[in-house]
Amino acid sequence: MQSQYLETALAAARAAEAVVRRYWQQNVEIEIKEDATPVTVADVETEKAIKAVILDAFPEHGFYGEETGKTKPEAEFTWLVDPIDGTKSFVREYPFFSTQIALMKGDELILGVSSAPVFGEYAYAEKGGGAFYMDQQARVSTIDSLADATLSVGNLATLAHQPVGWAGLATLVTEVNRTRGYGDFYHYHLLARGAIDLVVESDVNVLDIAALSVIVKEAGGVFTDLEGNGVGLDTTTVCAAATPELHQIARKRLGY
Repeated sequence: MQSQYLETALAAARAAEAVVRRYWQQNVEIEIKEDATPVTVADVETEKAIKAVILDAFPEHGFYGEETGKTKPEAEFTWLVDPIDGTKSFVREYPFFSTQIALMKGDELILGVSSAPVFGEYAYAEKGGGAFYMDQQARVSTIDSLADATLSVGNLATLAHQPVGWAGLATLVTEVNRTRGYGDFYHYHLLARGAIDLVVESDVNVLDIAALSVIVKEAGGVFTDLEGNGVGLDTTTVCAAATPELHQIARKRLGY
C-alpha cells in the first residue's frame, strides 16, 4: 500500500513526463550554467511542474531542485529533485535521461522515484516497502564473487586522476565476468532488478542518485560512496552492489 508521500512523488513524475514529452525533439535552446553544465527550458519547466505537485500536497516541506535551488532548509522533510538527469542526452535526442525524485526525512533518504519516460521505464521504492520496477517487485541478484559479476561504470574522471583508484579499477575490470558502461539511471535500474551486480561512479551529484539509492537498497542491495559511507547531501561517489560480499571486495580492489 503506497503512502501519501509515494503517491505524490509518482504524481509529480507523471506531471514531469508531460512536460518532457512536450519539449522532446523540439530543438530547445541550450544555456550553459556556471558549473559548465547545460540547461534548457525543458529542465526548468519540468522542475516547476514537479515542485507544484509536491508543494501543493506538502506546503510545509523543503525542496531542493537542480534548477530552482533550496527552500525551507529547516524543514523536517526535504524533496530532492533533478528534473532531467541527463540533459546532454536530452538535447542530443537520445532517450538516456530521467527524472529523479527523492524524499529525505532529517538526514535519511526514505523514498525514491526514477522515471525515464522516453526510454520507457520507471522504478520506485519507499523505506520498508520494497522496490518496484515497472510496478513489479524488484530484487537484486545473489552474486557475491567478482568472477560471476557484471560491473557497470560511469563518471570516472575523478577516479582517473587518482593513481591508486584508477589502478584498482583496472584490477576490478580484469576480475569481473563482464564490464559495461550503462551510466545514469539505467545501471541502477538494472542492479535493482538483478540484471547486473555492481556499479562504480566517481563524479555524481546527490540529486542524481538519491532516489536510486533508496531503490537499490529496498531491492536488497548495498549503496554507499566509495569510502563506504551512506548517501548524504555531500555524496559524490558511488559503490553499489547486489550483495555485501561483492561490495566489500570491490571497494578493497579500488583501494578503499
